[in-house]
Amino acid sequence: MIIPLQFDLMGILQDLLRGFVAVVPNLLGALAVFIIGLIVSKVAARFVRRILVAIGADKLAERLNEIEIVYKSNIQLVPSTLLSKVVYYFLLFIFVIAATDILNMPVISQLMGEILNYIPVLISALAVFVVGLLISDFLKNVVKTTCDSLGIPAAGMISSVVFYFLFLNITMIALSQARIDTEFIQDNISIILAGVVLAFAIGYGFASRNIVANFLASFYNKGKINVGDTIGIEGVKGKVLSMDSSSIVLEVEGREVLIPLSKIASEKIDVFERAQEETEDD
Repeated sequence: MIIPLQFDLMGILQDLLRGFVAVVPNLLGALAVFIIGLIVSKVAARFVRRILVAIGADKLAERLNEIEIVYKSNIQLVPSTLLSKVVYYFLLFIFVIAATDILNMPVISQLMGEILNYIPVLISALAVFVVGLLISDFLKNVVKTTCDSLGIPAAGMISSVVFYFLFLNITMIALSQARIDTEFIQDNISIILAGVVLAFAIGYGFASRNIVANFLASFYNKGKINVGDTIGIEGVKGKVLSMDSSSIVLEVEGREVLIPLSKIASEKIDVFERAQEETEDD
């Protein structure tokens, strides 16, 4: 009984040895491919990073880091570093897939291939997000500047509402581009945004009705009263020092009196003296 057992044990060891010897060439080949991949990936990543630095791609990061939502998150975005890392791992994945093919590991090769195919999708989604973020911040600044120039109060709040509305929509588009199902999120966000916008519109409408009245009065009464005219309104008589889109400043007995332009449309205005128009003799 001992002899057959010895023969069986020797046979098993021989089979294991033959299997190991058969695998060694593939293992060495896969290791060589992986090492070459590491070298090529690092060289390519450094090359891409130097090119991006040379063309000034990192200036985009300075613009992104100025956006409120970015600098408050303490995230430092450096395009040259980020894109060089993407190139590094993209190339490394290709060599890893080649190495797993040499080792006859189809399941792992398939998984790595799916990850590799997803990387371009992820990059495009990231590009959509970054461009959308820049556009949202640009429109925020446009809205704030416009509101400030028109004398509309709470310009910062209005511009922030516009920014976050655009930001949420851009985020949903980027997630969809990344093949992430956002239907449930979109439905809930749409309801929330609709409620917020409605509440804001009603509240701000009541709060700014006087501002709108002043703006309309300045539009419809343009040219009827000019700087330098002496007028009387609500028992106040004075000389017009300046006018803007929301108010008129009168000089009354050495002091300045600020009167909303909406009074021009609703009150009786007495014009005592018109400003003398300067003429030049040719």
